[in-house]
Amino acid sequence: MRTYEFSLNGAHLTALPSGALWWAQTGILCVSDLHFGKSQRIARRGGSMLPPYDNRETLARLEADILTRNPQTIVCLGDSFDDLAAAEELDPSDERWLTCLMAGRKWIWIEGNHDPGPVGIGGTHLQQLKSGPLVFRHIADPDATGEVSGHFHPKTSVTVKGRTVSRPCFLLDDRRMVLPAFGTYTGGLRSDAAVLRELMAAGALSVLTGKKAQPVPMRL
Repeated sequence: MRTYEFSLNGAHLTALPSGALWWAQTGILCVSDLHFGKSQRIARRGGSMLPPYDNRETLARLEADILTRNPQTIVCLGDSFDDLAAAEELDPSDERWLTCLMAGRKWIWIEGNHDPGPVGIGGTHLQQLKSGPLVFRHIADPDATGEVSGHFHPKTSVTVKGRTVSRPCFLLDDRRMVLPAFGTYTGGLRSDAAVLRELMAAGALSVLTGKKAQPVPMRL
């Protein structure tokens, strides 16, 4: 099986190899940290000139999950745009693509630290979303239970046949899940970083993305 199924606070969820989270009972597909427009933002601020294809790669992977799961609702867990200017400067072809993906679905933009305000492309802007036993927000609340969040861009390294492989990952314990960054050019924070070790309970899992969603102990 390519996916990883688990329960969180009574909700049956599926971690997808792409880094998206699927809640079949409610028809919710959740992604985090799309960071649309990151290459443009870096160039705008005088940084390195990256190939401007990050939006298209992110949209293609998101479209694949949408076509496979046919969700009723898309929840984007914040930092969907690298900054508010990136939302305003979205390439017209990328904007059309995104608009087509949004059509006929409830689309929720959760407030992030990079994109704290509503965007003009449509959808609903919320600080957080409560749905049944789960709460969706950008940055984890250490005291929360049944929480799905993003922000940290977690990644984990494993050694396979003598070769070390680093991949974005979900983090999961009995109270919360932290999603990997879904966007291209997003980088990541090692799952053994102090802030993540403090946030996640002993026995937490890292669920690697890639060809399959593969669970491994978070603290290898």
